[in-house]
Amino acid sequence: METVFISRFELLLDALAQEMEVYAPRCGAESSTFVRYDPKAPDGVAFNPARLCTPAKEFLFPLRERAAAFPHPLEPEAARPFAVMGLKDCDLKALRILDSVFLEDDEFRDPFYAARREAMFIVSSDCTEPTDSCCCVLFGGQVFPESGFDLNLSRIRDGYLVQPGSPKGAMFLSRYLDRFAGVPSAALTERQHERQKTTEQIERLNAAYRLDRKVDEIVESGQDAPLFDEMAAECVECQACTRICPTCHCFYLFDTLDTDIFARMKMWDSCVRRDFARVAGGANPRKILGDRTRHRLLHKFVYFLERHGLYMCVGCGRCIDACAGGLDLRELLTQLNRERVSKGQG
Repeated sequence: METVFISRFELLLDALAQEMEVYAPRCGAESSTFVRYDPKAPDGVAFNPARLCTPAKEFLFPLRERAAAFPHPLEPEAARPFAVMGLKDCDLKALRILDSVFLEDDEFRDPFYAARREAMFIVSSDCTEPTDSCCCVLFGGQVFPESGFDLNLSRIRDGYLVQPGSPKGAMFLSRYLDRFAGVPSAALTERQHERQKTTEQIERLNAAYRLDRKVDEIVESGQDAPLFDEMAAECVECQACTRICPTCHCFYLFDTLDTDIFARMKMWDSCVRRDFARVAGGANPRKILGDRTRHRLLHKFVYFLERHGLYMCVGCGRCIDACAGGLDLRELLTQLNRERVSKGQG
């Protein structure tokens, strides 16, 4: 099915709400998040010009959940269909990264994640006003999605262009043809103009952080740099960077007695936490914070790339916004690159 036009954001929301739960963007003056959409009380739901503060991983990888039980086995419940709106290209790339972890193969497939992922209907959208921390273009991203969505919205002057990206998305549009109209060629030209304008804007925002080498080469060659200890001196170990990151997926398993069964719980963890790498005998190979900051970047740009062929950073900038110590990943990478050049390492 071809791209179609819709005049108002709410028309698409209402159509989705007839078939599934809908989580849509609500943007405030200082923060933005997903809220459950109620057609009778829209509650400030609107098109989001940039990625939201909240990562989409919360829909697929809950903060805390039961992963196993004894003596009765635990099977994933059938997930009810739900739609998540407002995901940007960086968010879709983050989902691809999570998929490579939790859906890697049959042996390591997470059935709870898989059930939610199958039930998820993705409505992405173009970025129109990137934030100061947005830096997707430094890591191979862009301001509009090309894949990984069921529907994608592009805001134009008089409404929105709706592009199907999957058979599921095309089938949905075909059921609500009365809500949509055809697309004049001028609208497609306008979309292209808006995408180019936003691309130029985010390129200007990140012009000072452009690197002349691949990020993995810079991080790996600079892993012994004192910069990681300097970075650690500003870090307060709040773990906000890993909690808000759309791709961080480390978790902790622990057992508990729950009424008449023993339950194994899965809960988010963070490699920034002091005891993250501590083993049963008490030894801790990364008890020094500088070592943990180094490991975090090596994992994102070197280890994960070696294993899955992807950087584990999508350049959403959430960690920059959340850092209580004022640390900026772009500045760290730029400084590492300067040190590499000053040492004559290419």
